Amino acid sequence: MFREIRRQNRILEDEVRITELLQTSEYGFLSLGTTENGYAYGIPISYAFDKEGNNIYFHCAPEGQKLDILRGNNKVSFCVVGITKPIAEQFTTLFESVIVFGKVNMDLSDDEKRKALRLLVRKYSPEYQELGEKYMDKSWSRTATFKIEIEHITAKAKY
Repeated sequence: MFREIRRQNRILEDEVRITELLQTSEYGFLSLGTTENGYAYGIPISYAFDKEGNNIYFHCAPEGQKLDILRGNNKVSFCVVGITKPIAEQFTTLFESVIVFGKVNMDLSDDEKRKALRLLVRKYSPEYQELGEKYMDKSWSRTATFKIEIEHITAKAKY
């Protein structure tokens, strides 16, 4: 179902590093299907990786182009990038990247929505968790949360 990585010597097989990249990368790129005018749609998003559940959570406004596309096709890919270091004299770049393939679940229970938002607060504002709870309650109806149910992961690196 998923294509093999062409450059087998670039496969990042270190599960600990893959998990670390998914947990600590500041943002990721969500790639969706196509817009009504036929263009592919990809956007950078803030996210939280739930290692225990093997899911990625994100949030957004309860309306917009991203949601319109997901309603028609919930299959996505999501990419994070670790280190990058161009080596100019060798015309190459050292890098790490992880690509997740999965389906977006747009119908989370209130308990799972709160879990997702708590994971995001813990990741991006760990010293403000109590204030984060109040902010969640205040913006509850204006916030949609979703999870990518991971089906396949590929990772590459050149060190």
